[in-house]
Amino acid sequence: MDEALLRSLTPSVIAVLVRRGADFAAAEDAVQDALVEALRVGAADPSPTSSGSGHPVRDTKGWLVTVAWRKFLDATRADAARRRREKRVEEEPAPGPPPAVDDTLQLYFLCAHPSLTPASAVALTLRAVGGLTTRQIAQAYLVPESTMAQRISRAKRTVSGVRLDRPGDVATVLRVLYLVFNEGYSGDVDLAAEAIRLTRQLAARIDHPEVAGLLALMLLHHARRAARTASDGSLVPLAEQDRGRWDTALISEGVGILQAALARDRLGEFQAQAAIAALHADAPTAEETDWVQIVEWYDELTRLTDSPVVRLNRAVAVGEADGPRAGLAALSELDASSPSSRLRSSSGGHPVPRHTAVAAYLHERDGDLATAARLYAEAAHKAPNLAERDHLMRQAARLNARRDR
Repeated sequence: MDEALLRSLTPSVIAVLVRRGADFAAAEDAVQDALVEALRVGAADPSPTSSGSGHPVRDTKGWLVTVAWRKFLDATRADAARRRREKRVEEEPAPGPPPAVDDTLQLYFLCAHPSLTPASAVALTLRAVGGLTTRQIAQAYLVPESTMAQRISRAKRTVSGVRLDRPGDVATVLRVLYLVFNEGYSGDVDLAAEAIRLTRQLAARIDHPEVAGLLALMLLHHARRAARTASDGSLVPLAEQDRGRWDTALISEGVGILQAALARDRLGEFQAQAAIAALHADAPTAEETDWVQIVEWYDELTRLTDSPVVRLNRAVAVGEADGPRAGLAALSELDASSPSSRLRSSSGGHPVPRHTAVAAYLHERDGDLATAARLYAEAAHKAPNLAERDHLMRQAARLNARRDR
């Protein structure tokens, strides 16, 4: 059974039903029923198989559209609240091959509708565009399946009456995909890999430099994944990673995509972030990192976003390029209580230390071990997850041991 084929066809089949008049929630439910039927009869098998009527299935998409439309009609006729629509839905389109128009792009914009919360937009994107089951999404987010089902149901109700008669907001779609990527992986669903798959799909459907920039950023980050954790699960800082474990094929692909995007001279924040990631990937060793150029890219990123997260990352880069005192001076311009306390590294997928931990690192670089150890311990108590907390506690213990010698 080729489940990958079913998942890849799901968005376009939903889009066909929506174009025929089904609302989004009903179309999604009907397609899910059709997928169950496909699994039952083996319609998605690459070789011709029986459709249950003695005839081989050679056009899987056409079969899914036919079955899903019938499922939709059956559900509509059975719903007393929708009796007023029976006359319209009974006019089933004549049999024939499904249209070649690919409306998957519309689903991206629908799932990233501004009326949805980020969490709901991510869940709906994974379900409708990614083809993941509710159980898989719930496992990935470590929540009960019933909780995720309610979240997805609310999201579907919210967008059921939305008609995409105007161009969607690409920036919102990209933000949702980036949220998916940053979740990493849990259970049997690798959300980082899933985000890359969906972004590749989007890049094939829309010619936009920021879409290419996000794809390049994901590939460059993902290339370093194997080196980010030790065998015991502890975090490995970028400077200490075994660069021989980085995926050079992904790096080469990401750099190529980024260069093509930058050549269009329409710089956006994802392209700038990808450029920073590319500079890290290009350095043979941590000591050979071009920190001066990284600071310049952070200056561009600050101009584009004026984000406190970016300013915090820039302070680290300044500390590497111009010395820890310069980094501390840049850090002092930030409010430690600002939202910058939760950020993601421009050089990796794991959450990086918060404002306090950045200060600890720069104080250590400046030789003030006592202050650095105290700040590392303070940051550990604020860490958002166990892996980061343990990493920060080890840093504090390491400095305290050095001071006791």
